[in-house]
Amino acid sequence: MEEFAGFVFTGDDLDFGVGYDYNSSDYDYYSDSCCAGKVCDQDRSMEFAAVFIPVLYSVALVLGLLGNGLVLAVLWKKKRTWSVTDTFILHLALADVLLLFTLPFWAVEVSKGWIFGTALCKITGALFKINFYCGIFLLACISVDRYVSIIHAVQMYSRKKPWVVQASCLAVWLVCCLLSIPDWLYLTDAYDARRGKTECVPLHPVPRENWRSGFRWLYHILGFLIPAAVMVICYTRILLHSCCSSLKLQKQRDTRLILGLVIAFFISWTPYNLTLMADTLQTHNSLTSNNASCDTFTTLDISLTVTSALGYLHCCINPLLYAFMWTKFRRHLLNRDYAPSAE
Repeated sequence: MEEFAGFVFTGDDLDFGVGYDYNSSDYDYYSDSCCAGKVCDQDRSMEFAAVFIPVLYSVALVLGLLGNGLVLAVLWKKKRTWSVTDTFILHLALADVLLLFTLPFWAVEVSKGWIFGTALCKITGALFKINFYCGIFLLACISVDRYVSIIHAVQMYSRKKPWVVQASCLAVWLVCCLLSIPDWLYLTDAYDARRGKTECVPLHPVPRENWRSGFRWLYHILGFLIPAAVMVICYTRILLHSCCSSLKLQKQRDTRLILGLVIAFFISWTPYNLTLMADTLQTHNSLTSNNASCDTFTTLDISLTVTSALGYLHCCINPLLYAFMWTKFRRHLLNRDYAPSAE
């Protein structure tokens, strides 16, 4: 029987519910062209992750909770003067906080294995998926709102009807909850004999390869490509329009802030998404042409660990952007009175 080089993805890939599920009793991957017919050794990537992940996740957790907690506290204190932008930022900060709460579980999994049981595996995986999708979908919604407001001079939302923007945000949360259904169904704690520990992994129905590929491409399309295209198109048009006209000061400030958030998102998550796409294509090629090497998969594994950790630091960057670019936030922190915007 011909067998192929393969790779078992770590928790970094699993966090998005798009990783490969692995159960050594079900299937192992081998290759005559890789490691002299033996299973690809993962010691290098596991040792790297065991040191890198807990340290970086701890830093991200502390800084992220402090920064986003401050944002939520300030917004709650001044909730009577919320603008449309404030409401979106509230939900963004909430999504960041909930996502950060999942990091300690993944850090423990990397170092000791998954010791929390199947129930927490499902809850933690689904919670991460919901809040990751929520972050990028909210940024896409804000971009569309800025585009319609500036280019077409149409207010999608207004201060007179705050329930409309709240309803839009709740709709985003609902869609994200629906996208997390596979995690509730398939995530479980399973012992990986090759890695010598229990992991929180998705065990998909047969044929597993089709299900795994489907969920991964679902993430590529819905979790990055479509929202990224929406944001790029909206802000390209906005920037071109801004060069030919003058915007009100408040709109200029809000647009700069949201543009900063979008740029920070791309800087944080684009490396991971590009690495994940390369990994998807490499895995497909290895299963069809049997020409992949263990070094290639090890390099991709370490790259996924590093780039996903960079993505998690995005939760710490947003509060810094608020402090430097959001005038209202600085005024709130200094307890200065100000006239609310007419947005």
